[in-house]
Amino acid sequence: QLLDWLDANVDWGGHPVLIDQFLDDAYEVDVDALCDGRDVTIGGIMQHIEQAGVHSGDSACVVPPYRISYFHLDIIRDHTRRIGLALGVKGLFNIQFAVKDDEVYVLEVNPRASRTVPFISKATGHPLARYAAQIAAGATLAGLGFVSEPAVTGFFVKEAVFPFQKFPGVDTRLGPEMRSTGEVMGHASSFGHAFIKSQASAGVSLPESGRVFISVNDFDKAAVAKIARDLEKLGFEIIATDGTAGWLKQTGIKTGRINKLSQGSPHILDAMQGGQVGLIINTPRGSQAHAEGVTIRSQAYALGIPIITTMSAAAAAVQGIKRMRERPLSVRSLQSHYGAVL
Repeated sequence: QLLDWLDANVDWGGHPVLIDQFLDDAYEVDVDALCDGRDVTIGGIMQHIEQAGVHSGDSACVVPPYRISYFHLDIIRDHTRRIGLALGVKGLFNIQFAVKDDEVYVLEVNPRASRTVPFISKATGHPLARYAAQIAAGATLAGLGFVSEPAVTGFFVKEAVFPFQKFPGVDTRLGPEMRSTGEVMGHASSFGHAFIKSQASAGVSLPESGRVFISVNDFDKAAVAKIARDLEKLGFEIIATDGTAGWLKQTGIKTGRINKLSQGSPHILDAMQGGQVGLIINTPRGSQAHAEGVTIRSQAYALGIPIITTMSAAAAAVQGIKRMRERPLSVRSLQSHYGAVL
């Protein structure tokens, strides 16, 4: 209907017009694969922890995917093979997918190596860049003995490192613009432990107890109720601004109310500066909320308070805290890991 209306009311002037649509509440997936012109072998499939809309270089990701069904993974594998062969790639290529409402969307295809190749190589023990160089020199996947997607034991989480502490006052909310300056990796037998390790490596120490400040926009209120309930069960005290506090109380979660910055002291910034907040979950929306959110998020970094700006990352953090309660972290080298599984 939109296209019909535009065709009847707009003079195109003979030029093509691109109409784009944002996929809200979609999960993004990155695939690194190799093609020798005849065969395709997938090196690894990574699920972004943040929803689609956050730049792939800023989003944490996990291999193997932990929230993508086998049905959708099979579709992703089929699309990857068909696209690689159709493009005639000789070496590495990367495809970004999105999964929403049982549909798999191809976002972009890059016939080159991507920033995730070192991460996948460390997670699987297979040197993908070396394979790609050999293929470019005439080798085949069969000749290299790399003909099937490698299995991954446990979970590997890649987390971005940001320079926000060096730039006071800068908004730390993640979006489509890449802002990270590095990456770290955490590995464990469970997703929760792997996520906690990745956060610690990035300089973020998630608390095991204390007070959590929650302030989310209306679109995230349905999702935040479960997160808040899980935190309450773990013994955390929850405080929130008016809208979020009212919603959480309606769902039966004990929540203390605290003022927004615009409502005057004592407000959330006073509590942060007084050491009364150990974790912040903040997803603002709107101009005033955006301005207050910038102050809260920048001060959180300045004060060393962990801050989470997406619901999916908050859910991952809760899983990590739960695992930490069950069993302390242990460490072993990648060499030891490969020796046990390869």
